[in-house]
Amino acid sequence: MATAPSKAANTVKETIFSWEGKDKAGKQVRGELRAGGEAIVSATLRRQGILVTKVKKKSFSSGKAITEKDIALFTRQLATMMKAGVPLLQSFDIVGKGHTNPSVSKLILDIRSDIETGTSLNQAFRKFPLYFDPLFCNLVGAGEQAGILEDLLTRLAIYKEKTVAIKAKIRGALFYPMSIIGVAFVVTAVIMIWVVPAFKEVFKSFGADLPAPTLVVMGISDFCVKYWYIVFGVPAAGIYFLLQAWKRSLDVQRVMDKLLLKAPIFGEIVKKATVARWTRTLATMFAAGVPLVESLDSVGGAAGNAVYLDATVRIQTEVSSGTSLTMAMQNANVFPNMVTQMVSIGEESGSLDAMLGKVADFYEEEVDEAVANLSSLMDPLIMVFLGIVIGALVIAMYLPIFKLGSVVGG
Repeated sequence: MATAPSKAANTVKETIFSWEGKDKAGKQVRGELRAGGEAIVSATLRRQGILVTKVKKKSFSSGKAITEKDIALFTRQLATMMKAGVPLLQSFDIVGKGHTNPSVSKLILDIRSDIETGTSLNQAFRKFPLYFDPLFCNLVGAGEQAGILEDLLTRLAIYKEKTVAIKAKIRGALFYPMSIIGVAFVVTAVIMIWVVPAFKEVFKSFGADLPAPTLVVMGISDFCVKYWYIVFGVPAAGIYFLLQAWKRSLDVQRVMDKLLLKAPIFGEIVKKATVARWTRTLATMFAAGVPLVESLDSVGGAAGNAVYLDATVRIQTEVSSGTSLTMAMQNANVFPNMVTQMVSIGEESGSLDAMLGKVADFYEEEVDEAVANLSSLMDPLIMVFLGIVIGALVIAMYLPIFKLGSVVGG
């Protein structure tokens, strides 16, 4: 008995082929076609009256890694195209072929291929969880069901752009002092390994006791010369393994995120940025018509901090049992009073999404101001830090010379 071919057997992975040929008038023509193989391309073009002379599978050169900024730009472009009335598949073609990063182009055209076979947009996005998180897919799914996909893509684009901007500000605030500390470490290590030993040879000819600071520096220098691989290897390995543990272990994330929130100067900026992302995410989900309890599923992870992730889980449990969002947030004890008050007003007035949006706007402005103030504050602090480190080394190495000068002068 004959059996129907399985769906998997009929599924052919389509790729893009570039072709050249001649039309009915003998004019040279060329183009691109998505198909399951060269034979299908040739057959399709023959039916269009084109004499095919060359068919070649289009190769995508390996581009740069796909970043959140790329996804934000793609979302904005797709929303703009759809608002302009461009059909979905054509929108993907325009955006995909026009992108400067080949990796993004391939991703977009792969998604387009899935949609062309009848897959819904949110299901096509779910096949690429590395780039499209559950929040993104849930909002797209809500937009498809409600028939307001263009509006929700616009909301998503705004959300992504603001999230990328605030993360960039935090990275910028942390990068400057960390880079200075790194440079200071390298300069100090170079002085200890190459410069101090040269002074040591000179001091041997003095025939006098060296000052204590000089002896300390020379002892450190001897250690650095003998164990230079430890001096450079241990910090590098420590940073690497800490970052890996931070990525893979939720317990390590909790500890590090708690420390980060309590860190002097930077802790307050990180807290404001986290609150801004938390409220922005919840505002976007709630405005899209996603129920509050379901919205909280995506909010905790989007905040980017394990402390707020745990707090969101507790808030979701309390809200699902009938507690108001305001009371649940107060019980979590991680939100400023101003946030809970604004949420309370939003719940009472029925405009929770608008109030959450205003809170997000406020804290994003607070982050901007804090980062600007931090830049002006860090300059003198870094100068003092470098002055103390380098100055202490210079003084320690010149003390014997000063001592020798006083002896000769006496």
